[in-house]
Amino acid sequence: MEGGLSRRAVAGPAVIVAGFGFRSNASAESLADAFRQAADGRAVALAVTAEDKASSDAFRQFCATLGISGRGIDAATLARQKPATRSAASIQARGLGSLAEAAALAAAGPQARLLGPRAVSSDRMATCALAEGGGS
Repeated sequence: MEGGLSRRAVAGPAVIVAGFGFRSNASAESLADAFRQAADGRAVALAVTAEDKASSDAFRQFCATLGISGRGIDAATLARQKPATRSAASIQARGLGSLAEAAALAAAGPQARLLGPRAVSSDRMATCALAEGGGS
């Protein structure tokens, strides 16, 4: 897992990034459930979350199962994003309306747009949001 991502973290047109927020006791299946709901069959190039969550077993297992890279994004980069939704839990824990949306936007680059609101896993332990980057 890598540390913070630069503004050019994902190069090229139309790259889709999955951002995640999750509780410390979330399972890889929780992440997979939220991902399935958010992705709706779309191909995803990268999974991202907060830097301190990127080394969690659940996140690493999820990425390995999907066969994609997983990366962490530093708090300062996350704080500069403008998530579309607001979660009381995310605001209390991170000061962000949605960690999943902020992470996806940060990794997808300066022209990123959300592909929809975050999806919540059935067990309410994880959220996933997709963002599409227009290249740099």
